[in-house]
Amino acid sequence: MDISVKDLQEAISIRQQIDNLQRRLSSLLRGAPQRPTAPSAPTAPTARTAPGRYFSPTTRAKLAAAARARWARRRGTGGAAPAKKKGQLTPAGRRKLSQLMKARWAARRKTGGKQKASSRKKGALTPAGRRRLSELMKARWAARRKAGSK
Repeated sequence: MDISVKDLQEAISIRQQIDNLQRRLSSLLRGAPQRPTAPSAPTAPTARTAPGRYFSPTTRAKLAAAARARWARRRGTGGAAPAKKKGQLTPAGRRKLSQLMKARWAARRKTGGKQKASSRKKGALTPAGRRRLSELMKARWAARRKAGSK
């Protein structure tokens, strides 16, 4: 396929004309603002130029009204008392909890403070447990060696 430089330039020119005509046709059919016909350096897409993101003024007004309504519902209607937040303690509940904790701390102080922690770490093996585990592992390895030699 031997194409000359002149033919390639003409093909590029025709392709650009086709693209420009398609853009103009789609802008006429959509009622969208016409985009520039000359190719330019790529820029960051904006709400006005991003494909598929065009909203008419009436649609934008509807979206804005819906957002305002959502925020009004979220804030509540003017004179009504603000809704109680879930999961918060009432002052009476906080007082009761405080009294219960004070009683618990007093009982702990009365019994001598901290409970003695065991000298053994949680999850650590005792010497007897370590010996038993070692014997079990040796038996397992011996069984594997025996099965592998058959």
